[in-house]
Amino acid sequence: QVQLVESGGGVVHAGDSLRLSCTASGIDFTWINMGWFRQVPGKEREFVAYSIWHGQRTSYADSVNGRFTISKDNAEKMLYLQMDSLEPEDTATYYCAGGRNEGQDPRNYPYWGQGTQVTVSS
Repeated sequence: QVQLVESGGGVVHAGDSLRLSCTASGIDFTWINMGWFRQVPGKEREFVAYSIWHGQRTSYADSVNGRFTISKDNAEKMLYLQMDSLEPEDTATYYCAGGRNEGQDPRNYPYWGQGTQVTVSS
């Protein structure tokens, strides 16, 4: 049974940093492409970043490019999202996702965590 579990969310002020973590089990993590998405109530789930299975190629949404960094540790079966210079607009529930496809479309990823809340106050 595939299980993805996010952690690291919280309440911070604008300009602060947070690091989200996602631990994986029940999946051959090394060969899986992984992504981070976020969602606010009433809106569609939004792409944030993804990493190809080997971790050497990444992609970011324009809104977070230069502020967020995704990293994939295959040895530890962990996915991270380092978030710097946080803005109130980054407030959302953040989800990690995995699958054999890649890209910005959440439908590419069959495996999802339960989400972790990030709240950024101004």
